[in-house]
Amino acid sequence: MLDSTRYESDASDSADLATERSLAEDIKALVSDGRLLAEAEIDFHKKRAIYGANEGKNVAISFAIAGVLAFFAVMGLVFGLILALGQIITYWGSTAVVVGALLLVALIFVSKGKSRLNRMKAVLSTEEEA
Repeated sequence: MLDSTRYESDASDSADLATERSLAEDIKALVSDGRLLAEAEIDFHKKRAIYGANEGKNVAISFAIAGVLAFFAVMGLVFGLILALGQIITYWGSTAVVVGALLLVALIFVSKGKSRLNRMKAVLSTEEEA
């Protein structure tokens, strides 16, 4: 910790203190304080990185569990949709309709992703040239 008590004095004692203290002592105190500050800063950033890594792991686990549960929910919805449409049209026909609709939505998102990727490449290539 910083030793701030060695610098506390009254205004009347400042002249006496200045004559008692040497420049070498002041430099040693400054180096010591700087070392303590650097160690505290490094320790703070280490703890911050450990906290971020642990919380990042917990966030990733939460999202992974949510993704698995959402996947099974969507699969249940697809299966129910196929069964419900099977009452109206044949089961093979309802399977084809549901799969076709899902593929159409997937193609829309692929197209959207490609355009974003091309836009990102264009932005990054112009930044590299600049």
